[in-house]
Amino acid sequence: MTDNNAKQCLGICPLFEAELLLELMFRYWSHPYADNKEYRSSLLESATELLMRASDTNCNEVFFRGMPTQDMNFVSAVWYVEWNSVQDSVEDRNSRQRWLEKVRKSLPSCFCDTDLLD
Repeated sequence: MTDNNAKQCLGICPLFEAELLLELMFRYWSHPYADNKEYRSSLLESATELLMRASDTNCNEVFFRGMPTQDMNFVSAVWYVEWNSVQDSVEDRNSRQRWLEKVRKSLPSCFCDTDLLD
């Protein structure tokens, strides 16, 4: 049986490449905390935890409408964690929301059912 997408993406989280991808995402789309290593590290930990939950075939949570939970990927996990963080904060809210919009608009295939990509 093939691992679901979330479980496959979970495999990169402990690797240097996950840190690199997250930093590139922050810098390319101008996240206001791009220079804050601690913030990125915390976000990576939270995205890893989210992918662990999403990879569980018994998980019934819906993170994105129209996207099966087990289709969660690294980019969508990072986005979801940051989106939740923005909801609970007023600090740099507008610039963080702009970052969220840029990522979602630039990478729409990261936020849909993987069956639609075939």
